Amino acid sequence: MTPVTKAAPVATLSSSTIARLRELAGAENVLTEREDLIPYGFDGTAALKHGAACVVMPRTSEVVAAVVRFAVSQGIPVVTRGSGTGLSGGSVPVEGGIVLTLVHLHRILEVDPANLTLLAEAGVITKAIDDAALPHGLFYPPDPGSMKISTIGGNVANNSGGLRGLKYGVTRDYVMGMEVVLPDGSVAWLGSKCVKDVAGYSMKDLFVGSEGTLGIITKVLLKLVPRPKARRTLLASFDSMEAAARSVSRIIERQIIPCTLEFLDRRTCECVEDYAKVGLPTSAAAVVLMETDGHPAVVEEEAAAMESIARECGAISVEKAADEAHAVRLATARRSAFSALARIRPTTILEDVTVPRSHLAEIVAFVEEVAARHRLQIATFGHFGDGNVHPTILTDETDHEEMERVHLALEEIFSKTIELGGTITGEHGVGLAKKPFLAGQFDQASYTLMKQVKQALDPQGLLNPGKIFDLDAPTA
Repeated sequence: MTPVTKAAPVATLSSSTIARLRELAGAENVLTEREDLIPYGFDGTAALKHGAACVVMPRTSEVVAAVVRFAVSQGIPVVTRGSGTGLSGGSVPVEGGIVLTLVHLHRILEVDPANLTLLAEAGVITKAIDDAALPHGLFYPPDPGSMKISTIGGNVANNSGGLRGLKYGVTRDYVMGMEVVLPDGSVAWLGSKCVKDVAGYSMKDLFVGSEGTLGIITKVLLKLVPRPKARRTLLASFDSMEAAARSVSRIIERQIIPCTLEFLDRRTCECVEDYAKVGLPTSAAAVVLMETDGHPAVVEEEAAAMESIARECGAISVEKAADEAHAVRLATARRSAFSALARIRPTTILEDVTVPRSHLAEIVAFVEEVAARHRLQIATFGHFGDGNVHPTILTDETDHEEMERVHLALEEIFSKTIELGGTITGEHGVGLAKKPFLAGQFDQASYTLMKQVKQALDPQGLLNPGKIFDLDAPTA
């Protein structure tokens, strides 16, 4: 495919352009003042900040389509944004233009217990999806750490994961359909309520995880599942991180698939306990949070087996949650890890490499070695049940010498991850932060194929430009 010329960046917009956007979206839904634009120039990623020319907050998908059609006609970049909780710079407007934030598309349109589905607009908060399913005895499993503030559209665009990914999978596994505004402003519905639907290409899957570079997701049809009848939570403490990692691998080898297998190292436990005071052990080198759910008899059997395996692998202690409130406190402790660590240094860089589970102990040991060699504070926690590790670097972005060491450490961690057959991102996405490392994970044919898809759907390169990869320069 012949490379195309990308539209020139638009740093500022003319008064006539702003006037037209106000006509399309309503004057109250268009922000242009510098102070109002500042929060839309960054997301949850450290050290990435760029300014938008304006922010548009549409209240219907029809307005989204109208704004996109106008932007394309004027060659204006469009960056879609939800709550701005991303951790890869995916919603940072690196080329100015319009930030299209979908937080006003916040209606749950239908809960359909007969078909186990829910239809929501893209701006619905993720936890609200599960809350809406609860009265029907149903369950929406994906639970990213930001579930109380992130939007479902952002989750789909980034194919978000969460603590329950081991047993229940990630966001992609629950998307049955979606409404998408394409780069030319046309609106497409992809998918259906049918459990079996193999007509044509599975186009919806192309947009899951596309990070707003191929289209703008405005509505999502989600699969729900029956809510588990029982749950058991255990917390195992270990005197080494390697022993904790081995216990997780051993549980999987024994063909036990709990809903949660989470790992926190000592530094993370100390910070979380100081922050949340939930009774985490701070003397152990690592702890593993284990949770099983389902039929009561199976839950008790799996809980006993996991306790036995943890002790076989050298657990210092295994604590069982006394009741539901205790279990919630333990899970909350894990969910607060990022917030707790962010209090230590001015800048917190949360990464999310993923390796085959058989290499968990190796990658954890490697991160420890890298931290020591580069003289960095790195706390490690993550979704060990699915191999997703979160090395979290505590640093200061204003200390340029230290940041050089941070970049060297990250390069080594990414390289080691790929060497072990892993991926540079398990749930955060590529965005801007990991773009330099993506090509190293793919062969040339597959990397080129992704670019061809982008060029075919968005020939002007106006949807979320600069993310995931750069389009090829035009040939002479």
